[in-house]
Amino acid sequence: MLKLFNSLSRKLEEFKPIKPKEVGLYTCGPTVYNYAHIGNLRTYLFEDFLRRILVYNGFKVNHVMNMTDVGHLSGDQDFGEDKMEKEGGDAAEIMTLAKKYTDAFLADIDKLNILRADVIAPATGNIVEQVELIKTLLEKRFAYETELAIYFDVARLADYPKLTNQKLSDMKVAARSDVIIDQNKKHPADFALWFKLAGRYKNHILRWPSPWGDGFPGWHIECSAMSRKYLGQPFDIHTGGVDHLFPHHPNEIAQSEAAFGVPLANYWLHGEHLLINDGRMAKSEGNFITLQTLIDREFNPLAFRYLALTTHYRSRLNWTWESLLGAKNALYNLYAQISVLEMAAGGAKEFEQAFEEAINDDLNTAQALAVVWDLIHSEEESSAKLASLLKFDQVLGLKFKEAWIAGRDIPAAIKQLVIEREGARAAKDFQKADELRRQIEAAGFTLEDTIDGWRLKKKF
Repeated sequence: MLKLFNSLSRKLEEFKPIKPKEVGLYTCGPTVYNYAHIGNLRTYLFEDFLRRILVYNGFKVNHVMNMTDVGHLSGDQDFGEDKMEKEGGDAAEIMTLAKKYTDAFLADIDKLNILRADVIAPATGNIVEQVELIKTLLEKRFAYETELAIYFDVARLADYPKLTNQKLSDMKVAARSDVIIDQNKKHPADFALWFKLAGRYKNHILRWPSPWGDGFPGWHIECSAMSRKYLGQPFDIHTGGVDHLFPHHPNEIAQSEAAFGVPLANYWLHGEHLLINDGRMAKSEGNFITLQTLIDREFNPLAFRYLALTTHYRSRLNWTWESLLGAKNALYNLYAQISVLEMAAGGAKEFEQAFEEAINDDLNTAQALAVVWDLIHSEEESSAKLASLLKFDQVLGLKFKEAWIAGRDIPAAIKQLVIEREGARAAKDFQKADELRRQIEAAGFTLEDTIDGWRLKKKF
């Protein structure tokens, strides 16, 4: 039985999909104005673990991810410049920039063995749907118009702050009343659905026609419009980072539920921050590290995936180069252990049950990894170990089968060195035997002497 921590109810709940054995999953994608940093990527890893665990439990998952390429202001609310326009240029240049960073993001998730969403939807490709949703909100009097924008009227929705469990009267600070540009907003927490080409945004480069004049959508409306378009409403699971707990996800919930009178999603899951030097990693802080930085330092991207698995998705992960090195060493040790196992049918049922219990306990990947190592060190048959490990890797995504295949591909020259070393040992020429061992290890293999003879492992 799969249990998930629902941010909306703030408790662990048994997962019950709307349709038997089918799951609609929406994950908030990146704003494609720069490269993703590894803090961003930790969130996408958690969402990948979730998707894989759903599939492991027999669910068919329809996964939708947006790409924000307009409307996300640098303040995350209704102030600051559009992140997509920070670099300047005309509309064509901005769209070229968006494609560059979208392609870079997709390349990063491929390197991390993150499954791509079934639908990847850019905001600029779904403007019509966003305009129609705003029209509905205006017709139902949940929105109002000023000279500068169309706003959602938060006071009209009694349970607006339910995701954060705040009172509306306490949200003036959160809404940054000191930076409100439009003095005709009714409440500081009211958020923009559509910005007109007026005031500080009169020269906004990306623009589209609407019943209220040319302009561009706010950040929050895109996810409401596109999740409904591709998944219907309500759908099963909506995810994101903890930074989306306010304002993005409450605003999504408000506008979607006000427009259509039903929940947007039944389960809301949020992944915690990855920290660097005990502080949040963020582009705005100038302390972000990209996946390419790790690769340039000769780290396998899957070492970062392994590191993400070691900590529960709802716990902060303090990243250091030392922790990444430890993850790399553990991963390669695991590969070496797997490389000497034998392939056969069957599995280690007791360990498979423990693994399933771990992952179904709110995605407890750290405990699942512990089960992996317990199995490695157990007295189970070699073939049973490998069968179960390959099954576990459907969730872990660490490419165990590829490691097993690579580990068994031992060149004939290395095998000959092993044979010569065995001959030297039999002749008690230990100096020659030691030299042959050094040659074997220099070629990328580890030779272990055992009671039954020897074991050769490829280094990873």
